[in-house]
Amino acid sequence: MRSARLVQVGAKDLSPLRFDLGNRTESQIPGVLASQGPSFLLFCHNTPMTTADALVDWFEGHARSLPWRTEPRDAYRTLVSEIMLQQTQVDRVAPRFVEFVRRWPDLKALAAASEDDVLAIWSGLGYYRRARLLHRLAREVVGSGRNQLPEDIEALRTLPGIGDYTAAAVGSLAFGLEAPVLDGNVQRVVARVTASDGDPRASGGQTRMKAWVRKLFPGHHPGVVNEALMELGATVCTPSRPRCDSCPLLRCCKGYQAGCPEEYPPPRKVRATEHLRWVAVCFVGSDGRWLLRRVQEGPILRGLWLPPLADLEAEADPVSVAMGLVPEGLMVETGTMFGAVRHHITHRRIEVIPVLVPTLDADLPAAVWQWSRPGEVLGGTSSLFEKLHKVIRNNEKDS
Repeated sequence: MRSARLVQVGAKDLSPLRFDLGNRTESQIPGVLASQGPSFLLFCHNTPMTTADALVDWFEGHARSLPWRTEPRDAYRTLVSEIMLQQTQVDRVAPRFVEFVRRWPDLKALAAASEDDVLAIWSGLGYYRRARLLHRLAREVVGSGRNQLPEDIEALRTLPGIGDYTAAAVGSLAFGLEAPVLDGNVQRVVARVTASDGDPRASGGQTRMKAWVRKLFPGHHPGVVNEALMELGATVCTPSRPRCDSCPLLRCCKGYQAGCPEEYPPPRKVRATEHLRWVAVCFVGSDGRWLLRRVQEGPILRGLWLPPLADLEAEADPVSVAMGLVPEGLMVETGTMFGAVRHHITHRRIEVIPVLVPTLDADLPAAVWQWSRPGEVLGGTSSLFEKLHKVIRNNEKDS
């Protein structure tokens, strides 16, 4: 029977523990022993294996195949992926990322693009301010005479749309800088491993977590360590029902040892939900195209092309409000109200009442208006357009 010796670092009793390897091959040994935790060293052929080794070995065997994980890492592609992934799920980002970097493969190409084109490719990802800031960043970097991102954390932080997290992600993944990345996944992993009941988003919590992650860097590419922790949090150490038996940090996880890993980190304060009610005027021409207006007001949806929208008071008549939004020079018929559409934007819950207003095509100022259909919009739009289009189309089929 083959076995490996495990010695607990810092323990008074340095007697080795025996761990049965069974019939596993040498290449499988790191994964078998990965669960022994950061306070252990694995001696195999006289070579010590640390927690970072176990984590990285686990990552190399379990990392998802994602389009931005191509080697060698490119700083621009890393930046685009990190910006897109903020508050957006991986499966939604992947196809948009591929299309984005195919269209604009570097900062110079992105800087030359129009904002409308950038927003159009971004459509469906939401949080459009990210796209505008990324576009502005490209123009600022290229306009300064550089075509590459700076290889310095502080310099990265000065660019539009880049905060501590994105600077650390680009710096570590693309340039190998020793900067801990603390996204929600990493915060959860570290909070559970250390059984930290403090707020991981508070200054003190951030400092402690970064110090813990930095201890894993020696001997490893910082970007790989960061990405391994992010992957672990995304696929194993999930918010609910974590798969602890598959975790390479199991034996050193204080949250697991206490029998309550899901209690860490403590729940964050939930932002109060804001309820809004809008009317959407669905001007539809004889050829089926919709009249869209570029949103120029309000804190959300600014710059996107959508049917005209207006706030709807509790006692207001949606059709009357809609008819008051008819642009000058547009010939229309009487509006018809349809069932409400539900739309969510962060903490906002929006009830949108569509009012169909058949109309004849008209030439209106192109800077503000355009005739289009879903999938053909020149510039960025929102999934709200598709929802409204679907309601009207389904009702036309039923009538």
